[in-house]
Amino acid sequence: MAKKLVIIDTDCGIDDAQAIMMALSAPDVKILGVTCCFGNTSLENVCQNVLRVLAVCKREEIPVFQGLGGPLVGATELPKDHFGSDGLGDILVDRDPDWRQKIQKEHAVNAMIRLVSENPNQVSLVALGPLTNLAMAVRLDSGFPDRLKDLFIMGGNMEGKGNVTLCGEFNFVTDPESAYIVLDEFRCPTHIATMEYCSRNKLTWEFFQEMLNQDSAAARFMKLLTSKCGAYSPAAMKTKRDVHFGPGFVSYDSYAMAACIDGTVVTKSTECGVHVELQGSVCRGMMALDPTDMLKKPHRVVVMTECDLEKFSRLLAKSLRQP
Repeated sequence: MAKKLVIIDTDCGIDDAQAIMMALSAPDVKILGVTCCFGNTSLENVCQNVLRVLAVCKREEIPVFQGLGGPLVGATELPKDHFGSDGLGDILVDRDPDWRQKIQKEHAVNAMIRLVSENPNQVSLVALGPLTNLAMAVRLDSGFPDRLKDLFIMGGNMEGKGNVTLCGEFNFVTDPESAYIVLDEFRCPTHIATMEYCSRNKLTWEFFQEMLNQDSAAARFMKLLTSKCGAYSPAAMKTKRDVHFGPGFVSYDSYAMAACIDGTVVTKSTECGVHVELQGSVCRGMMALDPTDMLKKPHRVVVMTECDLEKFSRLLAKSLRQP
């Protein structure tokens, strides 16, 4: 059976790292490349973070490409405390001074277009950060989305509840124009793991601890990354996530990756047109669903709503059993 061909576009923070490990642990997945964009941290940190994850998992043969370092419009505003200033909890002190030599010379957007052109209608693209690289790809090659097999996005929201603004989710708010372009112009099958989907299908903190206590290099690495990070502390997250969704452990980007690896992980979804709002001080970056087709969108996306938590937890646990 042929392996599923995947490109991962990431702003590699801690949950991105876990999602990448999930793909690395899937026997029927072949990662053609990892394309990097700004988001959880600077582009330079993202590139180094991806290289570190691949090294821990002994998969350094996978090419890593450097992409765009800021949004299409406006200034770059990076988070200051969620995953630390470096995106991986500010724990890693032994950074590789030669990391630039390990990054491919080809720009991430060009690599994305090339890899999909070489494998038309066979590549699944998993977008785990702001959609800047994807938006630029369709601007450089309008036929790019038509050659994708499908697209999986972690981002956006369903109900106007935000996690960085009143109404907006981080990945979409970080570059609303790119989110608008991708959801308006990508006509390939598109699947979205929204903030609400991830948060409502959380796992227990007990499972999180059991997962980290596995005897493997990947588990020890993840335990180190999360050891001082407030986003992985039940006490620290109580006043944040519990307000809307109750207590529990959420590895946001892993939900989109799990859906790509095994579609049966998603047990319920809604298919409809969507719109990303670009105006206003309150709703800019918010994703609105259009189940009654008021906007007459020519393309409908699949918005995930319910998850098989047993299958999802197995994929998460397996991701930390390597190498």
